[in-house]
Amino acid sequence: MKIISWNVNGLRAALRKDTLRQAFDELCGDIIALQEIKCERGQIPEADLNYKGYTSVMESARNRKGYSGVAVYVRPGIDYKVLHATLGDKDFYDEEGRTIVIEFDNFYLINCYWPNGGKSPEHYQYKLEYYDKFLELAQKLESKKIKILNKDHKSNDELNDNDKKIDTKPVIFLGDVNATNADIDLARPKENKDKLGCTKPERDRLANFQKNFIDTYRHIHGGKIQYTWWDMKTRSREKNVGWRIDYIYTSKSLKENIQNATIEDQIFGSDHCPITLTLI
Repeated sequence: MKIISWNVNGLRAALRKDTLRQAFDELCGDIIALQEIKCERGQIPEADLNYKGYTSVMESARNRKGYSGVAVYVRPGIDYKVLHATLGDKDFYDEEGRTIVIEFDNFYLINCYWPNGGKSPEHYQYKLEYYDKFLELAQKLESKKIKILNKDHKSNDELNDNDKKIDTKPVIFLGDVNATNADIDLARPKENKDKLGCTKPERDRLANFQKNFIDTYRHIHGGKIQYTWWDMKTRSREKNVGWRIDYIYTSKSLKENIQNATIEDQIFGSDHCPITLTLI
């Protein structure tokens, strides 16, 4: 199975430029998670909501048009269930359309667009709280026990203890994290020391992610340097002065299933590029 994550910096813009359809065709993902879609479902043509038979799920910002938002496209033939599209705190997290949680047969998927945190000290604190709240959700999903019935599909009440199997599903979470794990993840660490995206509180949160989850790109590529975001105003992509702020993490139980993880930095159309994970 191939999973793709991409901050498209506006779904409608990506469709107008045709870069999204090209990426679909070139990368051939089974699951494609998009961030910063900046639109609502009704603003997208039906043909693009179900491009080549994919089905799609969206969560848009409720309090601000053209802002934030995430979407997931799923290839035909793959069963899934949308559990909920928030971090479960309606007073604080539900309004910005940053999270979709989907259950597949063999794992949970969380697609997130983490806050930037640069607007004000209050929004920076919101970003840190989002990290904490998100990790709590991922850990709860990972530890959720799933009852597997025997081959006769009897109810649990009819089964003996020997017939019951209690299992857990791993978690895959991905998206634009809006921070760097370490200095290796940006081109100019000295100039950006303690600046937004490189602060100790942000990196401490990402370190907590890695206590229970695998940064799949580093797992495959070790210290290889590649970036996923470049500042458009300074045309930094031409000089490859970038940051790696887009990630795909998996539960450690999936370690042996990780076949490949890539940064597709030759695909354009956004200030971010797609990243991928292939599982066996």
